[in-house]
Amino acid sequence: MSATSPIRTRVLAACTIGNVVGKTAAVHSVFGLFLVPLSQSFGWPRASISMVLGIMALTGAIVYPLAGRWADRHGARKMLILGNLAFGTAIMALSFTNGSLALFYGTFFLVSLAGSIASTPIYSKVVADWFSEGRGTALGISAGVGSGIGSVAIPVAAALVVSAYGWRAGYVAVGAIVLVVGFPALWLWLRDAPRDAVRAGEVAGDGLSLGEAARQRSFWLILVAIASGAGCTTAIFSHVVPIVGEHGFGVATGTAVVSIFALVGSGWQIATGRLLDRIDNPRIVIPMYAMAIGGLALLELGGSTAALMLGGVLLGIGLGAQYGALPFFIARYFGLRAFGAIIGVMYSAVIAAQGITPVLLDAVYDAQGSYRTAILVAGLLLATGAALLLLLPRYRSDAVPESGQFATGIA
Repeated sequence: MSATSPIRTRVLAACTIGNVVGKTAAVHSVFGLFLVPLSQSFGWPRASISMVLGIMALTGAIVYPLAGRWADRHGARKMLILGNLAFGTAIMALSFTNGSLALFYGTFFLVSLAGSIASTPIYSKVVADWFSEGRGTALGISAGVGSGIGSVAIPVAAALVVSAYGWRAGYVAVGAIVLVVGFPALWLWLRDAPRDAVRAGEVAGDGLSLGEAARQRSFWLILVAIASGAGCTTAIFSHVVPIVGEHGFGVATGTAVVSIFALVGSGWQIATGRLLDRIDNPRIVIPMYAMAIGGLALLELGGSTAALMLGGVLLGIGLGAQYGALPFFIARYFGLRAFGAIIGVMYSAVIAAQGITPVLLDAVYDAQGSYRTAILVAGLLLATGAALLLLLPRYRSDAVPESGQFATGIA
């Protein structure tokens, strides 16, 4: 069975919309909006509420590889649709939170479980299956544009509801957005690619299994480089306001830097994919990845608002390059046979780094009263990650599926 351009376009739109209402936009971007109201309603310490981020990180680290393996063997469409329904419903269930932290943690576990199923790695698997030429650009659009739009629109909508009707209504509104926006698009447009559909446990398509990929040096170079880079840049993203506050800049300036950081990071995923499509060399990612080091320096040493803004741009480029390159590298080095399982393992490492690095950042601050040493260490880790990418070999042509029969690029 061959695919036509309209089908590919609809699949890409469905995956992009899926990311619009995914975990990043519907949970992480609105978390701070609910933090203070929950603390005031039940007298919970903010640290106790923030523990759910650790629950989400641990759940995601476990679920991503399992969900990816299931998608490889059985297809992703049904899983993503059911995951979206469960995710929206679980978010709405947070409106029933009472004074029990155990209930709150349990509900957030369900949110994380469903959100990790209907997640960026699985949408990336669907996009990678459908696109050969233009794959990097398509992956960038799905993840970058989707998460970017969602992370801007959903917090605005949630803030309006919370301010007018309270935090319980806010959770209902966010869950409703997930369902009303996500479900129709996934049901109507999302399809598994014919060549990679699973039949009786057999995966069609060439490439390496997860075990075979894990025996490749490139697997570990990519995993460590991207996990360390994404862990550092994400930790800095969540701490921009206090970091610039150390140097006398207000919350408004810090928030502006965060906004630039986020917008550039989302857009640069597309730029990274486009460059990877056009230039057949993995090392083109290195200078973009390394720009985050310059961004760190400007964030710590920049003496003006303009310097801080430029730092946000450079950090966004680095983050966009890291996330944009990951799914593309997996497809080119290891093929599509076990793409879901491989990207699931890779994302587990990334989310583990995201969960651990911010804690270490704050531990350094608590011990020294400054983030400077932590920023220096982050810069060294980023430099190490960039150096590891230098060791990547040329793409393995024998690991890339013969996909020209059904995917000829972006319509």
